[in-house]
Amino acid sequence: MALTEQKRRYAEARLSGQPKKQAAISAGCPEKTASQAASRLEKDPEVLAAMGRAVVVNSAKKPEQPQGEPDPYIPAATDDPMDFLKGVMKDLVADPKLRIDAAKALLPYVHGKVAEGGKKDQKADAARKAATGRFRTGAPPAPLRSVK
Repeated sequence: MALTEQKRRYAEARLSGQPKKQAAISAGCPEKTASQAASRLEKDPEVLAAMGRAVVVNSAKKPEQPQGEPDPYIPAATDDPMDFLKGVMKDLVADPKLRIDAAKALLPYVHGKVAEGGKKDQKADAARKAATGRFRTGAPPAPLRSVK
């Protein structure tokens, strides 16, 4: 399973300091079953992984960023889509599925697709392969010389 919107909102609410039941309500769970949903979400591996990633990234951030410098964990606004996708791909806080999708979108621009040749290329390769070995074609005849 992937990290759904509800799981992501729950993880963000828990990291912001809300109690479990309130975090479940703010994530969109009904108030009647919020306690049960919170218990279920607390044990969910995707929620735990998202909360763990956020804690590690937040602890790795510099305590004070100068106002002039942009935050390195937020992709910068750019007109070039490749730069934006690279920023998303390198974003440590982003959902891993989103990062993988960004990498997949960039892949054709970095590495060419290895594909088979067309019909003509296949025929030419087959002809070259058949023209080697024991049954190869002989050399053409020598041109005739004129005698004077």
